[in-house]
Amino acid sequence: MENSGEIEGAVTGQDDVDRVALDAALLEALNPVAASLRARATGLPPDRMWAAEPVEVSLSVLAAWKVVDEEVRRLTAIAARTAGSYGASYERLGAAWGITRQGARKKWPDAVGKRREGSTLELFGGRAELSWDEVPGGWCWSGRGADGTDDAGRAFPTKEEAAAHAGAFLKEHAE
Repeated sequence: MENSGEIEGAVTGQDDVDRVALDAALLEALNPVAASLRARATGLPPDRMWAAEPVEVSLSVLAAWKVVDEEVRRLTAIAARTAGSYGASYERLGAAWGITRQGARKKWPDAVGKRREGSTLELFGGRAELSWDEVPGGWCWSGRGADGTDDAGRAFPTKEEAAAHAGAFLKEHAE
């Protein structure tokens, strides 16, 4: 879980100046969305949004926040799936979001890949099995060369890299 604490600290340690700047940027981005939604609902031009009753303007702003909220949720799910595709666990996703591993699994059920399918290499008279191991977080191989020598390799970032190492072992131990 390296860097998880750094990420969590950076997010939760945000100071008031950053929060004010973020609020201002979001409100600036929201106004055109709210004006557009109000214009579609009323048929009035967007520049007339503020000329309405305060309750109507407030409801337009609320509707715009709903649109923004849905888009943020969509983009957040994409970011979680991207992190998961690079090997982030639900524990690390949760730490980045300030929730538990279980909370992250519930929030983004498809973010972390399911069990990855292994495969078998038969080369140079030997055989090697490729498999994914969650604990070191990488692809592993174990094999027996044609000369009877057994060996294994652990925690390669890609299946292809594990296969290359297994293939080199099988070639080295061919009869």
